[in-house]
Amino acid sequence: MTTKRNSTYDLLVIGSGPAGQKAAIQAAKRGHSVALIDRKSMVGGVSLHGGTIPSKTLREAILYLSGLRQRVFYGKDYAVKEEISHLDLRRRVRMVEAREMQVIQAQLRRNEVDLYYGQAGFVDEHTLAIANDDRPDEILQGDRILIACGTHPLRNPEIPYDGQVIIDSDEILDLEFLPDELVVAGAGIIGLEYASMFAALGIEVTIIDKKTQLLDFVDQEIVERLIFHLRNLNVTLRLGETIQAVGKDDRGRVCVKLESGKTIRSEAFLYAVGRQTNADTLNIQAAGLSADERGRIAVNEHYQTAVAHIYAAGDVIGFPALAATSMEQGRLAACHMFSPSPELSAGPLPYGIYAIPEISMIGQTEQELTRLKVPYEFGAARFDELAKGGILGLESGYLKILFDPETLKILGIHIIGEAATELIHIGQAVFSLGGTLAYFRDSVFNYPTLAEAYKVAALDGLNKR
Repeated sequence: MTTKRNSTYDLLVIGSGPAGQKAAIQAAKRGHSVALIDRKSMVGGVSLHGGTIPSKTLREAILYLSGLRQRVFYGKDYAVKEEISHLDLRRRVRMVEAREMQVIQAQLRRNEVDLYYGQAGFVDEHTLAIANDDRPDEILQGDRILIACGTHPLRNPEIPYDGQVIIDSDEILDLEFLPDELVVAGAGIIGLEYASMFAALGIEVTIIDKKTQLLDFVDQEIVERLIFHLRNLNVTLRLGETIQAVGKDDRGRVCVKLESGKTIRSEAFLYAVGRQTNADTLNIQAAGLSADERGRIAVNEHYQTAVAHIYAAGDVIGFPALAATSMEQGRLAACHMFSPSPELSAGPLPYGIYAIPEISMIGQTEQELTRLKVPYEFGAARFDELAKGGILGLESGYLKILFDPETLKILGIHIIGEAATELIHIGQAVFSLGGTLAYFRDSVFNYPTLAEAYKVAALDGLNKR
């Protein structure tokens, strides 16, 4: 804990995840006094402890050790390491977590953000009490307050979690073994990411979800391609199914009973059906605030709550609840609270899903454009037809540009495949600046690159037109 300057600050930030970090640093860079409050074990937020950083590190470790990216050259049985253990995966995750923790602490120290350890709770709309087991509560006052308290996995009270084989998404990184079979409840972003990762290790994975459609906010052609890949990884999809009960049989195997009458047995069970915010720990009622049934706090376009000097950002305000969007929400909230401006806006935001394969998108989907009766055309490129795709051994990958057939204005960009979450930023720049398909048609891309897919897709679209 840093040496404190005083107990009154220009800004108090609750939560040190992506939203809280960026807000605190933004305000500090503008010369404001800032205090950041979080539990000592959670500095860096859920993003660093059980969320974005460890899960994406796990993904890279799996892709490397399994040899999945190289199998087109060296055969379907190729692997860098024949027997991959949970310790192999955990080692890389812990190293990256430790490094990121050092980076975060250095940034806060460099920007003179005071860090308080403990559990924050509102006393009134300008005052927080920080509870810590080893000392009396500390009282801080702030002219402005940002709530960026993050989330925890939503748990079903009917499921007998044991932290060993019946687990939630925060516990999966602490598995003491790699199961031969895994049932995943929930086909949202978290469920699909972990399902595809474990399937890449050769684990038999079954996904169960009561919805009949995956990722309804993603372009459905991309979703269809994802389903094809999941099936290639031997993932079983049981959509439109509801779980009735979860338990163990006499041999200790997990038994998942479905309302349809099916029973699925597995070595492990992951419950990944949504998340609940941590707002219920903050006594927000004392500040005149309320939350919905998932603990989400309503905000306006500037991230102000119903109490004007109290802002909220990140997962606590709901969808899209991604680290990248949370960072920008926190930064914009800090900008607005000290220098209100109608021009402050995040603009169009990209989405990234780190399944195997990756998915990323910006703008509208074909389904949205059809529903809105907006005329459009599309151009597409397949990674296996690009020279760089051949060099990398890619057998799949797809980039699609949706555009206005008259003006050529770009309406949406959707990618599935290797480096999708990196490639989207080229399209994001052009899309955000109101660019047209002509930019990609007339631009020279390094050869060979996957980025060349933009030019190929543009020429394909113009041919259709």
